[in-house]
Amino acid sequence: MSAAEIRRIHGELGDSAHPAEGGDALHPFVLPAADFAPEGDFEPESAISRAQSVVSPSLFRNSAHAAGRTDSAHRGAHPFLVDDPGISTARDEPGFRSLSSVDNPPDPATGKIVSRWLGRFTLESGAVIPDLVVAYRHDGVPIGEGRQILVVHALTGSADAAGDWWAPIIGEGQAIDTEKYGVICMNLLGSRYGTSGPISRNPATGKPYGKAFPRITVRDQARAQWRLLDALGIGKLALAVGGSVGGMVALEVALERPGEISRVLPIAAPARIGQLAVSWDHLQLEIVDKLGLDGLDLARQLAITTYRSEIDFEQRFAGRVEPDGTPSVVSYLRHQGRKLLERFDEDTYRVLIRAMDTHDIGRDRGGPVGAMRRLAAYGTRLTGVGIEGDILYGTNQVQAMVDAANEAGMDAAYREILSTKGHDAFLVEWDQLKTILAEALK
Repeated sequence: MSAAEIRRIHGELGDSAHPAEGGDALHPFVLPAADFAPEGDFEPESAISRAQSVVSPSLFRNSAHAAGRTDSAHRGAHPFLVDDPGISTARDEPGFRSLSSVDNPPDPATGKIVSRWLGRFTLESGAVIPDLVVAYRHDGVPIGEGRQILVVHALTGSADAAGDWWAPIIGEGQAIDTEKYGVICMNLLGSRYGTSGPISRNPATGKPYGKAFPRITVRDQARAQWRLLDALGIGKLALAVGGSVGGMVALEVALERPGEISRVLPIAAPARIGQLAVSWDHLQLEIVDKLGLDGLDLARQLAITTYRSEIDFEQRFAGRVEPDGTPSVVSYLRHQGRKLLERFDEDTYRVLIRAMDTHDIGRDRGGPVGAMRRLAAYGTRLTGVGIEGDILYGTNQVQAMVDAANEAGMDAAYREILSTKGHDAFLVEWDQLKTILAEALK
């Protein structure tokens, strides 16, 4: 599919991606769970098979959801489009309104992605999102009946950790054992898979926010996670874990309420975003700003080179050429760029990149050591996981975070994933991840 074709589809989605207001229609922020690929191309079997039916915006544009239909047959055909049965639990909060004709109905069955309306949400900047909506999936031990674990996705991911990008380690008998724990994963604030973001309807205009969506921070994203946890009645977490920007958000979730989390486990995530990563982000945003969707394609190609390692590229592509004479590595990068265009948009990408660039746990907390003292005071433990050959957030950055935690008096440990896959190793090195998670959950 060409960039021009995708641009046309995105334009049509801007006017038709949401059902009409009123009634019990599907919540306007619920989107299909499409091709939720990892940061690169390491796709689980589930994502590949599911992509045949719910992968592209064009399919969504023609679906019953786009037309506002909510019949049960349609929901059965598309299990990731689920009515939100819940309402805000804060009745005295400005902007409270019900999304259901039934007052305080139970949350949906485990294993489904739903979006929940959470009311007015004020950002660090002072800007306000009048109708915060957060999409999530919960699996395992029911809320209120056992310990809960928070899993946070990476840059362009979704809430479908248990069914997609971390499926090999979440489930019965797996490293994150759903017979022992409840597991919740949310779509990040500013994203496009069911949570408020640029493609969401702006109540002031009746149209998608687009570029008007306010700038957000990693701390805003963490507070949005707590807003949903509060609404669901999850007051404490046994573990908060995530990779890349997911690890950054997990750190801020812990720092937002240091007494409510037993352990935080950031993978391939530093205490403060590194300047080389900021530089790469700057280049990506410049390309997107100047070239639109074509720029998003190129920005993704550039980003992919930071998610891999020199060894990985040499082993996979050295000496390989396509029939038309194109170096295989170039063909691969072009493929990755096109894949993102089929499931993402420039405005969402811009919002998420800018949020990631704000990451600094020491801001207004006395530096990294001062921030870690907040956690140490409540006995929160930390496991920082670096990845061999990670050029995006190197092992030295993760080690420095663990050193700061130890200096602050935390029970902190450093672990390292040995891999040739680079930054994206947290999406493929299952055996090592299982060992690290098993140790953390002892």
